[in-house]
Amino acid sequence: MPFLQINNRSVPCKGILFDKDGTLIDFMTMWGAWAELVLRGMENALALRGTNLEGNIFKLLGTEHDPEGKVTGYDLGGPLPMATTEETNGLLAWQLYVTGVPWNDAITQVIQISSEAMKEVRKRRVATPLPGLLPFLQQCTGSGLKLGVVTSDESRTTAEHLEWLGITSCFGSIVTRDRVISGKPAPEMVELACRELGLSPDETILFGDSNGDMQMGKSAGLCLTVGISGMNGGTEHLLSADTIISDFTEVLITP
Repeated sequence: MPFLQINNRSVPCKGILFDKDGTLIDFMTMWGAWAELVLRGMENALALRGTNLEGNIFKLLGTEHDPEGKVTGYDLGGPLPMATTEETNGLLAWQLYVTGVPWNDAITQVIQISSEAMKEVRKRRVATPLPGLLPFLQQCTGSGLKLGVVTSDESRTTAEHLEWLGITSCFGSIVTRDRVISGKPAPEMVELACRELGLSPDETILFGDSNGDMQMGKSAGLCLTVGISGMNGGTEHLLSADTIISDFTEVLITP
């Protein structure tokens, strides 16, 4: 059985599951660009009604901005990295609803704004792998590990992003939010991935960048949950992780 070498630990495993955004893909490269476009679209929609966003625009999605308005960071515990598509749409639609737009029209407008933003992201194909990811995946597949993805994103965008990185073939199971009844931190996504891969949870490891990922792995009975702190190195949002790394340059698969 292969072993994951991590933080002076050697953990035997037969499979590894990965969150997508912030774990396989650099979060800011993709979703920072999307957030900028969405916030600009929201400002334009509200300006047409002669009003502005309620409160601080930076708090709407939990983003941080430079003086020119470019997104430079985000709240690790906020809606941008953690909310589902439906939750994000509701959060944005509320801004239109309080100005007098009927709820169904507000949702329609928000879906259109988000769709236009994603079209631009698709044109740019801005997906960037986390440091060390591609060599690590090669180690995993070369060692015979079974790999899967468990993400709160939807099937279409998940398939696109994995294709852009050229890593689709690495995964024997891809479980998206629209394939399950209960999303993170419920264990259902992990349980489905393990069934599709023919794995027992106690021989499976999970990598993720949110505490929801860690809680999901714990509740599913996985043998190890690995939190990815990212470029800022903060760990306070990964309280339930068994161990924490910055990126995949800090891990190794051995026979």
